[in-house]
Amino acid sequence: RRLVKMLTVRRLTGLLPRKHAAQPFFSWSRHMADNSTGPEEAEKSPIHPWSGATLPPVRVRVSGAGILQNPLYNKGTAFIYPERDRLGLRGLLPPRRLGMNVQKRKVLERLRRLPSDIDRNSYLAEVCDNNETLFYALLVENMEYLAPIVYTPTVGQACQEFGYRFRRPRGMYLSALDKGHMHACIGNWPQRDVQVIVVTDGSRILGLGDLGAYGMGIPIGKLALYCAAGGIAPHRVMPVCLDAGTNNEKLLKDPFYIGLVQKRLRGDAYFELVDEFLDAIRNRFPDAFVQFEDFSSDVAMDILRYYREDLCGSKKRGRQPLCVFNDDIQGTGAVTLAGLFSGLINRGLTPEALKEQRFVIAGAGSAGTGVATAILQGIMKQGLTYGEAVSKFVVVDKDGPLTEDRLGKLTKEQSVFARDDMSTGMTLLDVVKQFKPTILMGLSAVGGLFTEEVVREVQVHCHQPFIFPLSNPTANAECSAEDAYRWTNGECIFASGSPFAPVTLPSGRQLFPSQCNNMFIFPGIGLAASVLKLKQVTDDMLYEGSVAVAESLTQEDRDAGRVYPHVNNIRQVSLNVAVAVGRKGIESGLSKAYDRTDIPYLEEILSSKMYNPTYVPLIKNADQQ
Repeated sequence: RRLVKMLTVRRLTGLLPRKHAAQPFFSWSRHMADNSTGPEEAEKSPIHPWSGATLPPVRVRVSGAGILQNPLYNKGTAFIYPERDRLGLRGLLPPRRLGMNVQKRKVLERLRRLPSDIDRNSYLAEVCDNNETLFYALLVENMEYLAPIVYTPTVGQACQEFGYRFRRPRGMYLSALDKGHMHACIGNWPQRDVQVIVVTDGSRILGLGDLGAYGMGIPIGKLALYCAAGGIAPHRVMPVCLDAGTNNEKLLKDPFYIGLVQKRLRGDAYFELVDEFLDAIRNRFPDAFVQFEDFSSDVAMDILRYYREDLCGSKKRGRQPLCVFNDDIQGTGAVTLAGLFSGLINRGLTPEALKEQRFVIAGAGSAGTGVATAILQGIMKQGLTYGEAVSKFVVVDKDGPLTEDRLGKLTKEQSVFARDDMSTGMTLLDVVKQFKPTILMGLSAVGGLFTEEVVREVQVHCHQPFIFPLSNPTANAECSAEDAYRWTNGECIFASGSPFAPVTLPSGRQLFPSQCNNMFIFPGIGLAASVLKLKQVTDDMLYEGSVAVAESLTQEDRDAGRVYPHVNNIRQVSLNVAVAVGRKGIESGLSKAYDRTDIPYLEEILSSKMYNPTYVPLIKNADQQ
């Protein structure tokens, strides 16, 4: 009789109005208490932090152990007791309820006990695989501490050890073996509303070179930032490794390597693989925002140009154009431009003073030329002609400055910056002495390239020079923050690609080096593109996004020597970027979902769509009752 009564209660729980609901024979509240989270029986829907709207319950098709094994739904010990009853979780969890606040404290405590950041990265991956809501709540609230662990610089080592640390698949692994079957493969993805996709072929992972399928750590880490910083819901993102092989002999001999054990595809075979993949994406997720990540320099710009600019060609072939973006080229350029605008403000100038600066850029790969192109376009917006703007740049690679006598060996993007007043083989110091730059930037991935002599020579021609060693990880930085400040007596405007600790000057003044991190720009672009269903991300949109980042700094940030906002304000920065990018997109007629009448409400529209990692009530779908 007791068992029948219990089963009857469980069947009726949630089906009757609370006032008349049958009471279970066992009262959880009489025997358990969770002082950390308030009354355990209260099941109020959480409030959206931006819109103030009540979040509705989520219907799920799984129950029991299936819930606990699904990281999108699992709450672990935080399931309230009525949920445990209606979802078939009673007996599958420890009896004491520990809410999210306790869970977060527990994870942070364990992180602090681990010996290294790579171990912390692995543990956070376990948390994410078990409970995504908890993972993102931690990341949002502890961005300054956790972002360098989840992404750069730690993600570089995580990629190098990806096979050794591999536990369970996350994302899609598509390879040359799937050629001819891409549409079926994309159809296997369980989520139906994918809005943001990050794809890599593993050919140029950070400054580490060809890591093949081990490069999957980059899309996973980058999408974690899209979700936490940009407010994209985790079930609406998809990391992809497009495995075309690897030319890394060490990986080909690695017994733990998880990718194709073959040399990398080249030429038509490679581009056909990329095209079939994107055609499959276009077919299933036509409004998705696709970000290319860490493609090698010899193909990155060609792929971006073809799929970004060929809107009319796609329509002629009967294909819907995709909204694509390359963070290494466009994102790095836009966020660097933002740092320059902000640094000029810190020097008591205005962003319009950009056109008066002189640039030496060390590194002529896709990132280096992408940054140079973004700055070039920014200068031209300020009134200079193309010829006048180009004359402001010297781009240097391992063979010296890009010169006209090398045109036959340069890419289209590099050729723009070829000069006729310098000679091949000049050292970086020679270039600085002759050109007298006010801004020195590094995207070479050559650690220590900016020597004391080079930096001091830059300051000879500019009292407050910009020193931007933008390569990462840290070992590849052209110089450290401490060295740059020491060599310039604390007068330089500094930003780096990898994080550096605060520096205390002999005077006692403490400076906080800024990290020129693409996370200040790409999450906002992704938010705007996904919500507004943008057809394209244009250079004008990127420029507006750069201005939005520069204007997001507080006076406190500037007084501390920062040229980028504090990372703990990243969600507001992302919203500012999304509003600026979205406004320009709508004005340009490139939004499929909104028009000019929506511009006054754009901030409200975008903020209301941002994902907030909080536990929502779960109820069984009707056919599962």
